[in-house]
Amino acid sequence: MAEKRLKLKKNTKNNTITYALVLAVFLLIEIMQGTGNISSLLSGLLVPLCMYSILAVSLNLTVGILGELSLGHAGFMCIGAYASSIFSVVTQNTITNVWIRFPIAILIGGLFAAVFGILIGIPILRLKGDYLAIVTLAFGEIIKNVLGSIYVGYDSHGVHMTFESASSLDMEPDGTLLINGPLGISGTPNDSNFIVGIVLLAITLIVVLNFINSRAGRAVMSLRDNRIAAESVGINVTKYKLMAFTISAFFAGIAGVLYSHNLSILAATSKNFGYNMSIMILVFVVLGGIGSIRGSMIAACVLTIIPEKLRELQDYRMLIYAIVLIVMMLLTSSPKMVKFWEAHSPKRFIEDKFRSKKSKAKGVQ
Repeated sequence: MAEKRLKLKKNTKNNTITYALVLAVFLLIEIMQGTGNISSLLSGLLVPLCMYSILAVSLNLTVGILGELSLGHAGFMCIGAYASSIFSVVTQNTITNVWIRFPIAILIGGLFAAVFGILIGIPILRLKGDYLAIVTLAFGEIIKNVLGSIYVGYDSHGVHMTFESASSLDMEPDGTLLINGPLGISGTPNDSNFIVGIVLLAITLIVVLNFINSRAGRAVMSLRDNRIAAESVGINVTKYKLMAFTISAFFAGIAGVLYSHNLSILAATSKNFGYNMSIMILVFVVLGGIGSIRGSMIAACVLTIIPEKLRELQDYRMLIYAIVLIVMMLLTSSPKMVKFWEAHSPKRFIEDKFRSKKSKAKGVQ
């Protein structure tokens, strides 16, 4: 019982540190913006930083907590982006209040991604390891290619869809073209901003961290550690794996909403919805520490800012970026370096100082 209370106290403390870190960064950015001390580069990266952090945290739920390798996270992001953009384009003239329209768009994007997470998760979560990775990769590529090839429009006769061309939709002259094949969706209202991104990141952290520390989260981790032992005590494997996978897909869809409402044109054929995007999110998770939610956020922010800061170096930019990746991997994965950071962490320093003062006070007495 005492061990359980100690573990609960430790989890609460770690979660509080994570929330405090996000709040501190938000206040720092707001102060910098208020005083005009923020660069145009950093200002343009604020929404993408929130988006990548949400993607990294949500994927860590699948890779780190569930223990399954998924390479289709960009596919869920693409679904959320397209579903929310279609809703916003269709309703921007009828729902003119952005504080009503955008929250609904966020929910629609997340829910559509979650539905696809359930539909995909039911058959593929029976697979393990490389097989699961290959199938999720195929899912992401299929979603990207389908949405990049389809033409969708609507008029008084209803919705029209085709894979041929926009002219073959056979719409009325006053009909509206929603998805223009490889050109995607245009006219999405620019509703995303840093405050909305931080709020969505905070909601993601609250839901994911509370899920991890809940009974369901402990069941998911038991499946990761020893599936046979978990099944032997009556844990429903399909239920808990699907639960974690669906939550992960939901927040990937929300990240897609942030992305789509930060651009004027949304195209599934862009590199941000392909295989490379899924790999990049996985890199955030691995370098931040598999299972470490706070580490995923930090890695996402660092690895997003570094390439942009190195653009002026041109030919040497990717070389330096690769070196930084290797160094970060060594610093976060090497057992010796982990022990070193634990021994020299600020927390350990404060605790040692407190102990020394306490022992001196006892000696004086």
